Amino acid sequence: MSTRELSIETESWPLARPFVISRGVKTTAEVIVVEISDGQESGRGECVPYTYYGETLENVRNAIMSQRMMVEKGITRNELWGQMVPGAARNAIDSALWDLEAKQRGQPVWKLAQLPQPSPMVTAQTISIGSVEDMALAASFLSEAPLIKAKLDASNVLDRVAAVRKSAPDCRLIIDANEAWDMSLLEEVAPRLADLGVEMIEQPLKSNWDSLLQDFNCPITLCADESCHTNADLNRLKSRYDMVNIKLDKAGGLTEALNMVHIAQSLDMKIMIGCMVGTSLAMAPATMLAPFSEYLDLDGPLLLREDRDNGLVFDGGNIQPLSAKLWG
Repeated sequence: MSTRELSIETESWPLARPFVISRGVKTTAEVIVVEISDGQESGRGECVPYTYYGETLENVRNAIMSQRMMVEKGITRNELWGQMVPGAARNAIDSALWDLEAKQRGQPVWKLAQLPQPSPMVTAQTISIGSVEDMALAASFLSEAPLIKAKLDASNVLDRVAAVRKSAPDCRLIIDANEAWDMSLLEEVAPRLADLGVEMIEQPLKSNWDSLLQDFNCPITLCADESCHTNADLNRLKSRYDMVNIKLDKAGGLTEALNMVHIAQSLDMKIMIGCMVGTSLAMAPATMLAPFSEYLDLDGPLLLREDRDNGLVFDGGNIQPLSAKLWG
């Protein structure tokens, strides 16, 4: 007899303004929410299917539904880890299982996972690609933020970053090329970006060009994003990057992300915790990893026209500890 019930909803959340990265423009966040109920308590998880990784709302939904019988029969998180491939579908179920267990036991997820108690944490606030003038203006609105992340493509790199720096002279600054550069551009701009106070460059090259970074002595920390999905990638990336961006929708949930944190630490790799563009429900499990991160990049809800009820509270560039009414 089934002890649980799984339900699934597809939701569309309009963005406050178009969000531009090197691969295109996003105007809505299309998400899938899984709810798992035991008849008394319910746990929720949100995932963001990512087309670049071959995911669609339909195939992620189908992948979730393919596990419905196992979930309703009581599959554990560790069993789920062995049953499903990494990606958005596993993340939604894994997140819902964590939330459900927290409610069943009357303990927050951080205690269940033996993690440090959450405290206010600085998150990057993102500026999407625009003209030099538009990016300067966007930076001026964030000039009091502790950390800015600027999205870039291969055009006007130095002019755009210089404009951001001029508008926000006191902010820490990181940049994300989303695979848009080649090696010659990286070699050209890296020293000058260092002079502008850029602390980190995220995924400058296409993931299948990672080998070009093997002997490159970059003056700025290099972080793997598109190149890094699960713990299986970490040993390969160690000699090419200084840092890895762990995202739950790539890893397939908090369970795998915790594995990645421990392995990355053993390899002396720095950690960034990132997100796709989703609501606070998608960010909530990732906040559990904040104590291990050099950079936290969980500002997805700030890009939305409106967030869901009991969402994360953003205050002066900090995320406050989440409400149990949201998750965990």
